[in-house]
Amino acid sequence: MFYREAGQFKTSYVADSQIFPIRQDRIAVCSLLVVAFGILPWIASEYWLTAILVPFLVFSLAALGLNLLTGYAGQLSLGTAAFMAVGAYASYNFQLRIEGMPILASFALGGVCAAMVGIAFGLPSLRIKGFYLAVATLAAQFFVLWVLTKFPWLSNNSSSGVITAQKISVFGVDVDTPVRKYLFVLGVVTLMALIAKNLVRSHIGRAWMAVRDMDVAAEVIGIPLMRVKLLAFAVSSFYCGVAGALYAYCYLGSVEPDGFSLDLSFRILFMIIIGGVGSILGSFLGAAFILLLPIFLDSTLPTIATFLHLPFTNATVSHIQLMVFGGLIIFFLIAEPHGLARLWQIAKEKLRIWPFPH
Repeated sequence: MFYREAGQFKTSYVADSQIFPIRQDRIAVCSLLVVAFGILPWIASEYWLTAILVPFLVFSLAALGLNLLTGYAGQLSLGTAAFMAVGAYASYNFQLRIEGMPILASFALGGVCAAMVGIAFGLPSLRIKGFYLAVATLAAQFFVLWVLTKFPWLSNNSSSGVITAQKISVFGVDVDTPVRKYLFVLGVVTLMALIAKNLVRSHIGRAWMAVRDMDVAAEVIGIPLMRVKLLAFAVSSFYCGVAGALYAYCYLGSVEPDGFSLDLSFRILFMIIIGGVGSILGSFLGAAFILLLPIFLDSTLPTIATFLHLPFTNATVSHIQLMVFGGLIIFFLIAEPHGLARLWQIAKEKLRIWPFPH
């Protein structure tokens, strides 16, 4: 009964079209932000900040970018890690070669470079779709890594292509501690998630969903397919590029081209499949699930193996993780294609009528 809408009247179009029209949702989101910005930095350990919370936010942003392209625009992509690599290396070069360049401007320009690469590899979407488009975007994965390896200028003449991120300074404040890095990443991800939420509710988001559901019908009613599809690739690649810059600067510190492998692209794809395709919340739920599940299995499987006297090794645990990932993906594709976000939506619908049956 505490999730009822009774008594919450909408007296204007603005009130009816706000992002969170239900008061309980607004309270929950504000409480979550207060905890994330005001409480977690002071109670979380350095391990939680650097090894769990920061990568969770970075991968959530990358999954959000892929979700805009695949979930909302219906364009499959397997080159997410390549766009992250473009954002990371472009930001590094902007910081290295332009003296006095603000770090936020470098991240934004790195995202723009990733968007340009995304548009280039999104051109085949004008002719092909589905599995064939996924294979075409797979070319970006191999081509970008080949360029980063064969052109040492991009990595400041490093023989192996490894780059070391420069120090981060935002408005004169050095972002050099785990707490500051966490708050910096959290601020960027929160802002970009808010922009994405508003974007999918605008005419651009409605055009994406129209193309996703039936591109022929969308073209008949006047939606320009070329512009809409390429805009989806550009926005998605921009988000992935910024995520790659955060990945290099705030999480790892130094990266190499092989760190943006096809395996990373598949991990991000698994995040939106499990979290929920076509859902902003699903990007965060999927990232949390993919990151926390290995930690849970690493802590529980050895205990279970000891209790049952099973000869589990570290290799066995890693293989079981892959088996669990594969089983969960098959389960969600069959039982609940919309993922964890849909389960959360069903739970909220049940709460609206609880404890009454209907």
